[in-house]
Amino acid sequence: MGTKRRRLRELAAREQLFINTALAHIQTDGLLALKMAKVARDCDYATGTLYQHFASKEDLLLAIFASENEKNLEIMRRATEWDAPSRKKILALIVGDVLFSANHPDHQSLGRYIFTDAVWEAASLERRQQVLDAYMPHHEAATSITQDAINAGDLDPRGQSPAELTLGIWAMCMGMHTLVEADEVLTSLKLVRPYRWLLRNIHLYLNGLNWQPLLDPFDEQKLNQDVEHIVETLYQDLCFSPLSTEEPPHE
Repeated sequence: MGTKRRRLRELAAREQLFINTALAHIQTDGLLALKMAKVARDCDYATGTLYQHFASKEDLLLAIFASENEKNLEIMRRATEWDAPSRKKILALIVGDVLFSANHPDHQSLGRYIFTDAVWEAASLERRQQVLDAYMPHHEAATSITQDAINAGDLDPRGQSPAELTLGIWAMCMGMHTLVEADEVLTSLKLVRPYRWLLRNIHLYLNGLNWQPLLDPFDEQKLNQDVEHIVETLYQDLCFSPLSTEEPPHE
């Protein structure tokens, strides 16, 4: 291995060390308590060395998000490569996203935080592009399934692009993650099992697009069967609790 190549590998390893250490601090102390000096110290480097990799704390936060987002690629791959009808593959993509969020709650919180103006605008263009690149596989997964549905005759796009057709799904998922994180809001309104309602609303949206086969979103038995089949087939290694098929206790 040449000197230059070895140097690049060493730099990449050190950057990943900083990212892993900062993530551990976030998981322990929370986002707002993250300190650059403490991250550098716990990695046995000077703070200046950390700043050679990340020009600001905002850059470090974006790098953490981009790095962690790669863990979701395997989950998306399972859904997109599954031999199933297009509509069921879309449902599998959403179920996988929900289960990933349950297994990586700090990642979801970080995602919403970095897109605030205070963080995003303060980050460098390079790190912002890194995050956008990390999001691209999500976009490609959803749009590829949508294109497959169009090709199979399951969906008439009516002049809309696959990206436009999946925008509503993305918005509903992001919105529900935000509401779930603000748990007291849902609790005060006595709204339980929010992710089950997300799946129902996704089905309502897909029915509105006339995405075949049409399904009754309020058929609890069918929804349970579909979710359980998806989890058993694709996601047995992930937490199942956010999509529990058990009815909550009634007051």
